[in-house]
Amino acid sequence: MPFDSTEHPHRRFNALTGEWVLVSPHRSKRPWQGQQEETEQDQRPAYDPTCYLCPGNPRVGGEVNPQYTDTFVFNNDFGALTADVPTGGIDEGGLLRAEAESGVCRVICFSPRHDLTLPQMTTPAIRKVVDLWVSEFATLGARPDINYVQIFENKGPIMGCSNPHPHGQIWAQRTVPGEPAKEGVQQLTYFQEHGRTLLSDYLKIELEKKERVVLENEHFVVLVPFWAVWPFETIVIARRPVQDVTQLSEPERDALADVLRRLTIRYDNLFNISFPYSSGLHQRPTDGQEHSEWHLHMHFYPPLLRSATVRKFMVGYEMLGDPQRDITPEFSAGRLREQAEMHYKGAVE
Repeated sequence: MPFDSTEHPHRRFNALTGEWVLVSPHRSKRPWQGQQEETEQDQRPAYDPTCYLCPGNPRVGGEVNPQYTDTFVFNNDFGALTADVPTGGIDEGGLLRAEAESGVCRVICFSPRHDLTLPQMTTPAIRKVVDLWVSEFATLGARPDINYVQIFENKGPIMGCSNPHPHGQIWAQRTVPGEPAKEGVQQLTYFQEHGRTLLSDYLKIELEKKERVVLENEHFVVLVPFWAVWPFETIVIARRPVQDVTQLSEPERDALADVLRRLTIRYDNLFNISFPYSSGLHQRPTDGQEHSEWHLHMHFYPPLLRSATVRKFMVGYEMLGDPQRDITPEFSAGRLREQAEMHYKGAVE
């Protein structure tokens, strides 16, 4: 019997991290008797007087938000990182180790409207979010105490989002965090061997095969990676191998806003809900080095598996062995390609 990746269990190599994922497509036929999530009731007002992110409202720390009309960014009132950390650490035999970590945490409100998520915003409005990412990366990355700038969004309460007002975050810190550090090692090794970025060559293969591509435009491609862990995970890859968002041209910034809107609309349409996910940009460290090996990309990690009420959990084998998935990346890409690019609630201008 010949091997069939659509039927037989197998492992897939993640070229970006050097890790493996177990794929078990035959398990997608099993009945589900596990936990089912309650669907989120997404019926919010355009303005909420109790929301600490809405324009003109006081925040928990006592500051009052300005009457902002598009995007708004501020230092997180309860940031996980602070700049005024004394140097020092612990080292007992190389086994008990700790070191001081400094940084800054920022909050980005995407819109003054309490009820608009990215897929409900216009492309020009999302372009303003992209522009803010660029300016924040440039400003924070220029600081001598900052060596990595992580831009991300947690969407939905099951992803730990503590406030429903559409927003993202930026954590900028002294060291390079674990995930981009792993990607940096893999990309550097590949670049030194081939003289090209890893994601340039990977993208070329994916564009030839087309089976995992979800959508594309002139400057960006969205696909379900060959090594995807989460059921409907996607990666947004810049066609041009730029190292960070500050190197994007004006048309490329427009194109990024375009694919973000189109992708998130497809996510919402998949199960006709405000689709939860964690997403984030991965780009070069800001340590003053050129980092030609880095290739700008953005990850989307949604937790939903079979429906709006069935969630993928990382437990058991995934915690003790390797990540595992049932539905194949090719199946997930097909489901996302099928979705319309008009939001299920209609257009919001």
